[in-house]
Parts: sequence; structure tokens; C-alpha cells
Amino acid sequence: MFTMVVGGAASGKSAFAESLVLRAPLEHRIYIATMEPFDAECLRRIEKHRAMRAEKGFQTVECYRDLSSVRVPKGSTVLLECLGNLCANELYGPEGSRAEEAIFSGVQRLLTQCSHLILVSNEVCSGGTKYAGDTLSYLKLMGRLNCRLAALADNLCEVVCGVPVWHKGGSL
Repeated sequence: MFTMVVGGAASGKSAFAESLVLRAPLEHRIYIATMEPFDAECLRRIEKHRAMRAEKGFQTVECYRDLSSVRVPKGSTVLLECLGNLCANELYGPEGSRAEEAIFSGVQRLLTQCSHLILVSNEVCSGGTKYAGDTLSYLKLMGRLNCRLAALADNLCEVVCGVPVWHKGGSL
């Protein structure tokens, strides 16, 4: 089962995605964290997310790039948080030209290992597409991956102001 959760900044998408994972057995909750700790702001956000999942029984796996290298136990429920960070890490990393395929194939590989993958992504381009250079490249990558992954997903939910709106599949 593959559930994709999308939403704008501070929409409540992460908390909602975590609530879906909390329905899984305690010993099989894997949290794949993608935010690379570049600076103090990143570290603050990482700590915020760690506090959100404290005592919820997650096993955390840090993965900034090369999602295909991640191994999870069979039957696990995996929360991948979030596609936006993973895209930036891959796009601006050494193999940036392969970012889209690296991420898509990594998601496909995870799906062969776990019982349920819940992927969090950012809604992009609703504010337009008048951006310069690297920003536009990043947004286009996110848009392409969001479309490809949504097509692959069993369930697609958009979180708007903390309210889940199901576009594909339904509540779990």
C-alpha cells in the first residue's frame, strides 16, 4: 500500500502522515528522515520533527541521498519525510542530473520491502512558475515526481489547513 500526502508549508501534512503511521504495529514503524543538517535552521527543524515523534516508537533512518540504498524490514510501515528535501539533496548533489530517476526508483524499491509506504511531499507551483534558474529547476523536478508518484500511489491525500482531503483512494 502506498499513500502520498501532499500539502503546502505548515499545512499539517507531517502530523497527519504520522497519524497514519501510528495505526501500524509499534515494532514496525520506520521514519526515513531526508533533511540534511546544513545549518542551525535545519537543525532546529530536525529537532522539531524529532520531538513530534518522540515516544511514538519510530526507528529513524537518515537518508539524504540514494534512497535505493535504504533497507527496511519486511512488513514495516515506512514514513518518508519529505520528498522536497530529498529532491533538493539529489538535485544539488554530485549526481544531480539523475535526481528524478534516483528518487523514483528508490520509492519503487521501498515499495517492494514494506507493507505500507507513506510519503510526504510539498505542493508546488500553485504560486505560479515565474522563478529563475535553480528554483524553477527544483520546482519542475518536484512537479514531475509528484505527478509520477501520485499515479503510482494507492491513496493520495492533500492536507489543507490541517484537514485531509482525499483525491485518490480514501481514508485508511
